[in-house]
Amino acid sequence: MLDRSAALVDGTSADVLKLSVSTSATEIEEFGDGVGIIESFSNVVSFDTEDGHVLFDVSHALSAPKVVEQFRRYSTAPVNTAVYTHGHTDHVGGAAAFDADADGRGHRRITYVGHEAIPTRFDRYKLTNGYNGHINMRQFRLPAPSFPRKFVYPDVTYRDSTTLDVGGRVFELHHARGETDDHTWAWVPDAKAIVVGDFFIWQFPNAGNPQKVQRYAWDWAVALRNMAALGPELMLPAHGPAIGGRERVAMVLNDTATALEFLHDSTLALMNAGARLDEIIHTVKLPDELAAKPFLKSTYDEPEFVVRNIWRLYGGWYDGNPAHLKPAREMELAREMAVLAGGADVLARRGEALAAAGELRLACHLVEMAALAEPESKIIHGIRAAVYEQRRRSETSMMATGIYRAAAHDSSNVVSG
Repeated sequence: MLDRSAALVDGTSADVLKLSVSTSATEIEEFGDGVGIIESFSNVVSFDTEDGHVLFDVSHALSAPKVVEQFRRYSTAPVNTAVYTHGHTDHVGGAAAFDADADGRGHRRITYVGHEAIPTRFDRYKLTNGYNGHINMRQFRLPAPSFPRKFVYPDVTYRDSTTLDVGGRVFELHHARGETDDHTWAWVPDAKAIVVGDFFIWQFPNAGNPQKVQRYAWDWAVALRNMAALGPELMLPAHGPAIGGRERVAMVLNDTATALEFLHDSTLALMNAGARLDEIIHTVKLPDELAAKPFLKSTYDEPEFVVRNIWRLYGGWYDGNPAHLKPAREMELAREMAVLAGGADVLARRGEALAAAGELRLACHLVEMAALAEPESKIIHGIRAAVYEQRRRSETSMMATGIYRAAAHDSSNVVSG
């Protein structure tokens, strides 16, 4: 694993890692002194101690049975503690499988540890179960909305930092906002290792996600700098392979921090100058030397979405366009534009022509208006489906492709219905 990650970071491998939603699990790979990692939908990091194992994350509910199976091929010792790096379901959903394993072996119940905001997250997930189900359907190409309703809440929570001493092994837990407001990263001094959760995901940081709650680019960068300052020699992420070597670990942490700092500072500078959101999202671009890094590719989230989240954090939802403050219904505006254009079909055909010319941003606006103006038209929806399918193929991030795929699919259903 360390050879594989070194080749990726050093640029001797042309591979680009993408988020895996596989429910399989690899054999545990050890890095010496009882430190191991199982790669899966979300990785499980294990530290052996004299009083049982300490795990970081328990993977997704769908992958956890195979993760448990691989873990038990490695060790039959009890799991003493499981630390949630944050409350996303791919990191916490496997708790029930690990609990069932402990019960079946007659081991004492696992103690779950996490930041104090995780229970609030779980409560919110229950309130927004349907909405999150629709997000999953779009983002992960599911046939129907799907989101869990039950969660294993942490037994022990902390606010800023805390230290666990389990079986003579010390784990220093630190809270920082980043992808979530409840994120934990850990420093394990005797192993010179950091457990980073989703602070590093082998692609551009998930700090923008257009369908999710607020993310925190600046806090994320600060956390990465703090990790690098410790001089870790082993980095254990929740997605993708571990990274070894002090210089290599420092480079990926600091380069990722630099990328987030650039977007944050550039966006804030334009906000302070009075720019509208529209100007900012079309002006702020990640420098080529950062965008080209093999671990900063926009294959899941992307910089433009991060710029929007920075605006949302500091500026709220008003984008600077007075017409958007109390807008007309989208369908009413679309019908007026169709009248001006000479018909919704004219809008759709113009969108089709723009797409053919590669002007996909404009094309999507026009076909969307056309479909809103005449929502029953199979001809218009056929054009809309084709434009969004072309847009999907042109994008690199899973966030964008999932939404555009869903739009194309919806129009295809109208055509075939």
